[in-house]
Amino acid sequence: MSTDSETVPGPEVGIDPDALRDAEDRISPLWLERLRAYLDAGRGDDVAAVMEPLHAADVGDVLESLDAEERLALVRMLGDRFDYSALTEVDESVRVELMDELSNADIARGVTGLDNDDAVAILEDLEQVDRDEVLSQLPTFERLSLKRSLDFPEESAGRRMQTDFIAIPPFWTVGQTIDYLRTEPDLPDEFYQIYVVDASYQVLGTIPLDKFLRAARVVSIETLMNTNFVLVDANEDQEEAARDFERYDLVEVGVVDESKRLVGVLTIDDIVDVIHEEADEDIKLLAGVGDEDISDTTIDTVRSRVPWLVVNLFTAVAVSYVIGLFDGTIEQMVALAVLMPIVASMGGNAGTQTMTVTVRALAMRELDGRRLRRLITREMVVGLANGVIFAVLIGLVTWLRFGNIELGGVIGLAMVINLIVAGTAGILIPLALDKLKADPAIASAVFVTTITDTVGFFAFLGIAGLWFGLF
Repeated sequence: MSTDSETVPGPEVGIDPDALRDAEDRISPLWLERLRAYLDAGRGDDVAAVMEPLHAADVGDVLESLDAEERLALVRMLGDRFDYSALTEVDESVRVELMDELSNADIARGVTGLDNDDAVAILEDLEQVDRDEVLSQLPTFERLSLKRSLDFPEESAGRRMQTDFIAIPPFWTVGQTIDYLRTEPDLPDEFYQIYVVDASYQVLGTIPLDKFLRAARVVSIETLMNTNFVLVDANEDQEEAARDFERYDLVEVGVVDESKRLVGVLTIDDIVDVIHEEADEDIKLLAGVGDEDISDTTIDTVRSRVPWLVVNLFTAVAVSYVIGLFDGTIEQMVALAVLMPIVASMGGNAGTQTMTVTVRALAMRELDGRRLRRLITREMVVGLANGVIFAVLIGLVTWLRFGNIELGGVIGLAMVINLIVAGTAGILIPLALDKLKADPAIASAVFVTTITDTVGFFAFLGIAGLWFGLF
């Protein structure tokens, strides 16, 4: 294939060919077209020249914009110049697919020197055999540090922490500490506070950098340190750690093991990723799509969605059975078939609103005894108020459309009943699932919808049958 400049597309009018992103902050098609031309032509130096200025997050976006063969070609063409921290910025399915094509030697070379949390994020996606082989090729200290982090549970603070931190004894002065920081070669690239520890690495206090830099050299560390500090257990769930950052307005926190020894730190950049991941997970679970990503294959997507669709199918069959109980009633008054989906639909939407508020409150640990009672009372009153409002509206619409004021009253009464039930179910179902140690974000929607549909159809058709003597 020719490697002359004619293989590289020229700039379009009004578009900067060197700009990575367009006006809508997406990867520029022109920039991407030029990168693809370099890849096709095998021009490794040109590929490196356009990729080298990019931040790891931008490299991640570029990888997701390429197809599988192009990603692999890019990584192999860059070789030692590829920043493996970019793999932490892509969807898991993209990362796993790419690493499956790379040798363990390449991965070992790539993760060497990365921040501990970035290296762990890459290694935890490997099969145990491959992970052990990669670790065996790393320097001893780095291997032991990574193995320790990988021994902590998935999605725990220990998996997220960085193992580089500044720890000093309490009997030093500010001047001694400054001299240490200036001469010690193995320090974190970035840090926000200094940890004061005893001989067993148990934390005695912390010193924020702003306070440290304002102190005179002769000041004792022991008199300068804060003794009122927050620590996170390494086995604690990352979501709980994120909640500590939110509650106490932290930018960095120490992580301790079961012996209360300082083993790492969590920083705000890690927690921002955790908050994003947890919010993304909850949104997906509410919709019943698990950990699905837009880059997943068709087969993976089908496999992710089928289980809850199967559950939904059985609940829909149960609802249809309720409708079947009133088939004679519907045959005698066709208007019932036209109107009954309205009651069920309004109940389902109202129940989903309440359920969403409840699931969020559970996730944020906001429901103590007093707040819980207040929420239940409020949602039942809201259901009653909404039921009355929409009962009047749908009653008027029904009267005007079918010329039957009694039918309007029937559907209005059914609307009130279903919206009260919807508000109550939207609270009680997530609470019950939480008590049973099931994730309310996953299963609540199916059960709330089933109850509101069942009650809506039963109330409307039952009241109609009794009112008009259709049984």
